Amino acid sequence: MRDRMPYLIRRNWLRRACCHFLESRGYIEVETPYAVRTPGEEVHLFPFSTEYETPTGTRHQLFLHTSPEFAMKRIVSATNLSIFQFARVWRNAENSPHHAAEFTMLEWYRPDIGLDDLMDETEALLQAILPPVLQYGSLSIDLCHAFERLTIEEAFGQYAHCHDLLSTQGDAQKLAQAAHCNLREGENWEDLFFRLLLERVEPAIGRKRPTFLTHWPIEQAALACKSPLDPRVALRFELYLAGIELANAFEELTDSVEQRARFEKDRMKRNNLYPHRPHWPIDNSLLTALPHMPRCSGIALGFDRLVMLACSTPRIQDTLWINDTLTATTHDFS
Repeated sequence: MRDRMPYLIRRNWLRRACCHFLESRGYIEVETPYAVRTPGEEVHLFPFSTEYETPTGTRHQLFLHTSPEFAMKRIVSATNLSIFQFARVWRNAENSPHHAAEFTMLEWYRPDIGLDDLMDETEALLQAILPPVLQYGSLSIDLCHAFERLTIEEAFGQYAHCHDLLSTQGDAQKLAQAAHCNLREGENWEDLFFRLLLERVEPAIGRKRPTFLTHWPIEQAALACKSPLDPRVALRFELYLAGIELANAFEELTDSVEQRARFEKDRMKRNNLYPHRPHWPIDNSLLTALPHMPRCSGIALGFDRLVMLACSTPRIQDTLWINDTLTATTHDFS
């Protein structure tokens, strides 16, 4: 641990700086439960399960949440407050230099703003807490000037050689032809989309200045509003620095009927892909709250990755006070 102390001290400073920035803008810090009945609805995220035993011996299955999003939206719906949280979150089957199975998420929600305003605020936050030029490995990333804003279609045109991404939705062969690549056996449109994103787009963006990647295909944003200008895309952005995804944000969907339909669709997909994974109830408390939520935008920022970038270290494990539990390799458990 002693060799990581500069990173850990920087981690504490960054946490205080984030709190100060958000509180100075009227945000209130909140806390939500970690053990919940519904851990999230992302198709490819796997929760940790646990069990609650009541004093009378009744047992209930619970899960460690993969995000505090559902609970925080309920708070916004009930209060109309701008809120933030440093939450511990858990995602099973994750472990890499940029991933830990247990990590810290900085998540915040602000009523009455859209995605452009949230990008402005996120940009201001990073400019307030990071140096004007961020050194990360061999890269010098300019934070002084306006961050780059690219739609996902523009990014695929520039870096994946696919100049009409949205017209290919649902047609994997058409996307493969547009991107001049071979379709792998069993690969569907979504699989190929993420392969191209991972191999061609992500490594190329956020290298000279941070990049907001905006207006994602609607199928990749189950909790975001549709764009009023193009129903094929959702009001979502991801923020990249040095090719690393740092944050994910939505202009939030408040239509509970549409949200339920999206949840059901994702549940069917998850059950087909991972039939042996556990099941959980839909969060009806969230669906009941959504119609009362004002127009709102929210963002989840990987705090450990922020520390990685600030400290110019390539391993998320270097930013953790104790890094030998859920960050261990398979060999370490043998």
